[in-house]
Amino acid sequence: MDAISFVLGIKSSHLRSAHLRDLVYRGRVLRISTINGDGSATKNDLNGHTNGDNASEDEAAEQNTQERHDPKSAWVTAVYEDGAGDEQFWKRTITNQGVSEYRINDRVVTAQQYNEALEAENILIKARNFLVFQGDVEAIASQSPRDLTRLIEQISGSLEYKAEYERLKEAQDEALDIQNLNLHRRRGINSELKQYEEQKREAENYSKKADERDQAIVTHILWKLYHFQRVMEESSADIQRHQEELKEHRRSIEKYEHSLDEAKKEQTKVGKEVAKTEKSIKGKDKEIEGKENGLVPVAEKIDLSRQSVAKCEKRVGDITKERDSHSASVKQSTKDLKVVEKAQAQWENERKKLAEQEGRELSETDIQQYNKLKSDVNKRTASDQARLDNLSRQQKADEETVNSLKSKVESAEWQSDKLESELGEIDERKADVNSQIKEITKDMSIKKKAYNEQTSERLRLSQVRTEKDEQLQEVLTKLLEAEDGRKQNEKDVRLRNTVSDMKRIFPGVKGRVSELCKPIEKRYGVAVSTVLGRNFDAVIVDNEKTAVDCIQYLRDQRRGQATFIPLDTIQWTSSGSNLKGTRGTRMAIDSISYESSLERAVAYVCGNAVICDDLATAKHVCWDKRNDVKAVTLDGSIIHKGGNMTGGLSGKQDTRRWEDAEVENLRKLKDKLLADLSSLPEPRRGSTEEEQLQGELTGLEQRLLYAKEEAKAHERNQTSKQKELSHARDQLEAARPKYQEKSRELETSKQHLEELQAAVSEVQDEIFAAFCQRLGYDNIRVYEAQQGSLQQEAAQKNLEFSTQKSRLQSRIKYEEQQLQETNSRINRLEDQITQDQALIEELSAEQESTQGELDRLGAEIEQLGEQLKKQKSKHTQKAEKVNEQRREVQKRSQTVESTLRAISGLESERQLSAAGRYSLLRRCKLEDVDLPLTEESRPLAQLPIDEIVQTDADAMDVDEDQDLSSMQPSNIPDHGIEIDFEDLDDDLKDLGDDNRTEDALQNRVKALNGELDHMAPNMRAMERVQTARGRLATTDQDYEDARKRAVKAKDAFAKVKDKRFELFNKAFSHISEQIGPIYKDLTKDPVNLPMGGSAYLDMEDSDEPYLDGIKYHAMPPLKRFRDMEHLSGGEKTMAALALLFAVHSYQPSPFFVLDEVDAALDNANVAKIANYIRDHAGPGMQFIVISLKTGLFQGSEALVGIYRDQGANTSKALTLDIEAQLWFCLNKLALPALFCVPSPARQTHRAAVCHRFTNVGTLAIKSDDMFRNFVLAEPEG
Repeated sequence: MDAISFVLGIKSSHLRSAHLRDLVYRGRVLRISTINGDGSATKNDLNGHTNGDNASEDEAAEQNTQERHDPKSAWVTAVYEDGAGDEQFWKRTITNQGVSEYRINDRVVTAQQYNEALEAENILIKARNFLVFQGDVEAIASQSPRDLTRLIEQISGSLEYKAEYERLKEAQDEALDIQNLNLHRRRGINSELKQYEEQKREAENYSKKADERDQAIVTHILWKLYHFQRVMEESSADIQRHQEELKEHRRSIEKYEHSLDEAKKEQTKVGKEVAKTEKSIKGKDKEIEGKENGLVPVAEKIDLSRQSVAKCEKRVGDITKERDSHSASVKQSTKDLKVVEKAQAQWENERKKLAEQEGRELSETDIQQYNKLKSDVNKRTASDQARLDNLSRQQKADEETVNSLKSKVESAEWQSDKLESELGEIDERKADVNSQIKEITKDMSIKKKAYNEQTSERLRLSQVRTEKDEQLQEVLTKLLEAEDGRKQNEKDVRLRNTVSDMKRIFPGVKGRVSELCKPIEKRYGVAVSTVLGRNFDAVIVDNEKTAVDCIQYLRDQRRGQATFIPLDTIQWTSSGSNLKGTRGTRMAIDSISYESSLERAVAYVCGNAVICDDLATAKHVCWDKRNDVKAVTLDGSIIHKGGNMTGGLSGKQDTRRWEDAEVENLRKLKDKLLADLSSLPEPRRGSTEEEQLQGELTGLEQRLLYAKEEAKAHERNQTSKQKELSHARDQLEAARPKYQEKSRELETSKQHLEELQAAVSEVQDEIFAAFCQRLGYDNIRVYEAQQGSLQQEAAQKNLEFSTQKSRLQSRIKYEEQQLQETNSRINRLEDQITQDQALIEELSAEQESTQGELDRLGAEIEQLGEQLKKQKSKHTQKAEKVNEQRREVQKRSQTVESTLRAISGLESERQLSAAGRYSLLRRCKLEDVDLPLTEESRPLAQLPIDEIVQTDADAMDVDEDQDLSSMQPSNIPDHGIEIDFEDLDDDLKDLGDDNRTEDALQNRVKALNGELDHMAPNMRAMERVQTARGRLATTDQDYEDARKRAVKAKDAFAKVKDKRFELFNKAFSHISEQIGPIYKDLTKDPVNLPMGGSAYLDMEDSDEPYLDGIKYHAMPPLKRFRDMEHLSGGEKTMAALALLFAVHSYQPSPFFVLDEVDAALDNANVAKIANYIRDHAGPGMQFIVISLKTGLFQGSEALVGIYRDQGANTSKALTLDIEAQLWFCLNKLALPALFCVPSPARQTHRAAVCHRFTNVGTLAIKSDDMFRNFVLAEPEG
């Protein structure tokens, strides 16, 4: 399969290797190698290495290349015989570098020419219509509709037009978009052109009407300028006269102002002295308080240290008694030890003397006889003697053990008795400590009760004093506010007088906002004042002219600053906020009572403000409901539109105007509060009784803490002693049974020892009878006893003395340890006592020093208090003097103020007229109004325009001069501008400056302006008409070009589309017609299933089927319709083969290679496939089938077997023409069929057999090594 695919130009990715160079075989052995029996090769090398195993990879590769003689290239040749009988040789060569060479009939061609030659024979490499790989059947059975569409496109050749189709379609869409864009542009320009022509006509009418309006404005301005100039000329004489009178009044006031300044300086000086003294007193009080607070912990520390000393001394006494007990015990034990040692020495001396007195000497003969007889006894009693010796040794060990256990028992009993006595003492001490704890707790309860009573009384007085102080501070704050309020009242009076004067001079002045607007309910007062804010004292006027006149009046008269709200030009935005359903809210304008004529001004100052009952409601309105409003609460808090918040006291300063009666009431309340504070008992510095109780409580708490700690220590000591006692008892309980058991064992051992001793004694009596009778002993044991009893008795006595000494030494050691521990505890307590006593002395000295400082500071405070009283009295006198001088100045200033008001009234008229004149001239200059001027006049262009500064678009302010008494007559410049009033009608000159004439002239101008405003022409319409016409011509040309390109792109796309559709539809129609009969032939059974199954193809898009999928439906015989994925493996394979055969029937190649397509089929389906192939095979169609199924290759016309030749280390082929051989057998041998027999000896003949098949319909290739073991049995060899 690789060879066929390779020679027919299939890509390497479909072969067994990803790279073509890997297809070159490199498995040849060297010529000097030997073939083994299993087919492997061994190199006959002198060094014994094969293929350079020990060499590096590069060296091995080079050596293999040189020694193995690997081929540099590989090739495959296909011999093809066409219908005319001509043979073509197609050869493809591949080098080990991966380079391919193509030859046709031994002529080198390019890959493109090679493919064209194959396509000329309907062998399509891209569509692969000449072969089916092993996995293609399963892939075709499970492929998607789009994959099937792509397969048909490859077969039909329409896939070659896909790239051009997509390119032309994109070009067509782009051309259509450009055409539509130019079309829309042309329509838009036509619309603009019509609009500009209409605007041109409107502009011409507008120019005529503007000329009329300009003439009306000039007339109005000339009339106003004429009357301004007349007022200015009439107002000058009276102003000069009043200025002379004002100078005389000022000289009379200067003397009183000088006296007032001197009195203020003296008052300030005395006030500084009072403040300095008060500051000194506060500093002394603070110092005393700090020292008194420092005395409390010192006293507590002294009490605690004394209690600690007493406790330590008591503890030292108890421990001293314990130490004396341990010391006496040590002395007694030491005395007993000396007595025992003395008794032991005395016994040793007596034992030596007794041995010397009772000892008897034997002769040498007797000793020899005794030794001989002793030897005889040992021989007869050797076993008993050995047992006797062992028992004797064991008995001695048991006696030592019993004595040791007895000592342990006695020591444990003594320690248990001692611990029980100590526990009794601890219980007594614990009971004493618990009784002390109860007494201390009882005393603490009594002291706490008394301390709480005194603390409650002190806190009550402190609370009363704090409340009085807070009330006094509030009154003092109000007095300060009243002082500021007086200043506000004075300013308010001046502003009220100024507004009154302006009402008298200018009829259009309505009044201040605070006077014209009132809250509908008292509870809205603070909120309304906060909403009005800086507009609280603003002045409402009827129009902008009046506002400008008032501003110039204030400047001329230097009467301060004011904000004006003109009703005609003020702008405001009505709130669109939805407050329906929100409780506790209402618009600010709805909370104010005002005249309907003032609605515009009130709406302006209120804006979109909302009054809410509380801050929570304001947050809900602004933040939760997201209303674009300014929320103001009843207490004055503000949530601005930006989200920031302001505290709630901003409006209170405007809601309260302080009067003298209110100030007097506040002063009386201040005096009353001061009297109440002086009547309260003075807080005792240090609170001696309370501090004493607190110190006693602290001492009791420390005593209780120490007692509890001592109780815990006794508890821990008791627990420790109990554990020791338990341990001692456990040791006693453990040692006593062992002692008793060992004692019983010792008695048993003694009895056994006596029995053995009796047996030995009988033998001794028998042997030593004559010896004892001759020497005069009852038996030999009496003799030996005299010699050995002394030693045994000495050993026993030494053991007793050692036991007593050991017990006494252990007791002495224990008592010495206890004594040492007791001394250590006493030393620690004595050191603690020494430290506490030193601390007491140090703290006592500190206490005495601090008390002396307190006494000194108290005396200094008394002196400062007397000094303060004198200074306050002096300060009060100075304050009365200042008030008296201030009243004198105020009385004499009233005349000056009246004169100033008179001058202001006169000067205001003059300045107002001058301001009106300048304002009109400035307006004419800014608005380019052509006024008639005299020949001597300067041009209007030289008029300065920076004398009036407008700080706000809606509120027009002027600077305030704080020193009203220094008013000087203003200098009115005319700027050299002289107006020519000859063109002004005499009727207008005689009418005077009245409102009716003003209104008539303004109405004329407003009417003309209204007509012009409604017209609103485009003055550049003519220019834009020409521009639009040029753009229209350009756009028309662009549209025509785009239309032509769109038609051309559409035609080119339609041509490619039709060609692609034609190719695809032709192939689809053929395959769709063939799929049904082919599937029926593959699935029918003449006996059981004569009808076979059904299959068909379905397009998802009939207009352009190559853009969508094609569904393949197959229904096996006697089964309902199901999707392809639900069919069995064999059913899928049959359906896929039917599709493959149908596709192959369109432009069929001369041969068709099938690679194990029957792998998933049973024998019945294999037979159907074999019959179909045999029926459709012929001279024009050759089937080459690779199969392992007998049903396929046994029905073929020829067989090819591939096997491996181990000797040549290569693959070889066997061919067999079945029909020719069958005809030979039937005719020559009269055999019914072909049979094969194994013949390994005829391999050479088998390898030489080769046939070339011409016009063979079916050829089966069996890839099985078994095939090489069978050859055809021919007659006669």
